[in-house]
Amino acid sequence: MTGLEMLALEMLHSSSMHSTLTHLECSRCKKSFPSGQLVNLCACGGPLLARYDLSRAAKTLSLEALRDRPPTMWRYEELLPAAGEPVTLGEGMTPLVHAQRLGARMGLGRLYVKDEGLNPTGSFKARGLSAAVTRAKELNAKKLATPTAGNAGGALAAYAARAGLAAIVVMPADTPEANEIECRAAGAEVVKLDGLISDCGRYVAERGPREGWYEVTTLKEPYRIEGKKTMGFEAWEQLGGKLPDVILYPTGGGVGMIGMWKAFAELEALGLCGAKRPRMVTVQASGCAPVVRAFDQGAAASEPWENASTIASGLRVPKALGDFLVLAAVRESGGTAVAVTDAEIVAEARALAAEEGIFAAPEGAAGIAAVRKLAERGWIARDEVVVAYNTGSGYKYLPSWRQALGM
Repeated sequence: MTGLEMLALEMLHSSSMHSTLTHLECSRCKKSFPSGQLVNLCACGGPLLARYDLSRAAKTLSLEALRDRPPTMWRYEELLPAAGEPVTLGEGMTPLVHAQRLGARMGLGRLYVKDEGLNPTGSFKARGLSAAVTRAKELNAKKLATPTAGNAGGALAAYAARAGLAAIVVMPADTPEANEIECRAAGAEVVKLDGLISDCGRYVAERGPREGWYEVTTLKEPYRIEGKKTMGFEAWEQLGGKLPDVILYPTGGGVGMIGMWKAFAELEALGLCGAKRPRMVTVQASGCAPVVRAFDQGAAASEPWENASTIASGLRVPKALGDFLVLAAVRESGGTAVAVTDAEIVAEARALAAEEGIFAAPEGAAGIAAVRKLAERGWIARDEVVVAYNTGSGYKYLPSWRQALGM
């Protein structure tokens, strides 16, 4: 971090936040909950969504106002949940890279890659955990727990350490080594299980109540989505106050997709964008594609995927809690769902590095593979503004990269 960025971070710490958070609302039954208590799911099983006083937020949040704010996701303070100082490591405002050479080879003139691998802890998970840990600390949680496919665990460990809270991370035994190391380095308790992230989720849900853990599992707490929605705010801001035509997002738990869809609705309510939305594309691996299958079948939610297997560990989620929200966003936007093979992921990871210098996670490369498929079909037009999200750094996946390079 540069001296200027450190100064900006210190300024953020020294200033009070101006959140307009009012309450929580169930995404299924629409029941309201007060925001001043630790909660997980609604009694109906629906994830809870943070709601804000948008008329008040509109008085201070604008493109012009953003020009003078610190270069972190907390620049959108009106629409984030911090009541006081956030627990932050400088996450957000990642580059939006114009992938000119790669785009030209696909016949696309305006292909961009939002490189989330440059966040603290090396992935987009930093955004969600910054928001979740901030709010958990404000509401007096002491021990935070989550299952992880890799990057969420490292982010929780880092932000819990920053906040002075205990962290328990439960991961599959074959989680990439870098993820386990960073969790242990930050002082988290690490539990490794034979199985998938769904098995780890059951472990946390069963042990948490008797161990006094507050569960920050994807969509089981209300605020990780708030951090991740800032990926949508930033794309809007970096494109000069306009939304892209197409967004491609690698989908495991799907919170990034859900969050951005929420962000666009909030921007419209503030008068900062119109009703037209990007066509949202959910991208999964062919070895674990429950949302793609549900989309193709016209189903409102997915069924668990048996024997999930893919090189992209973050996509190895057999059944996402918020799949119905992902599917709704894709359909309402006129988008689509695409599955790509591991071989296609490897090929696009190499192309992204060799042609654009972006050392991507396999999940990010999956998005590029989907861009290529949709461009070949003519589903994406040459002059459309396309944003693909690379959700993590290739440095977190060195064994996969070694295999991809034949080393």
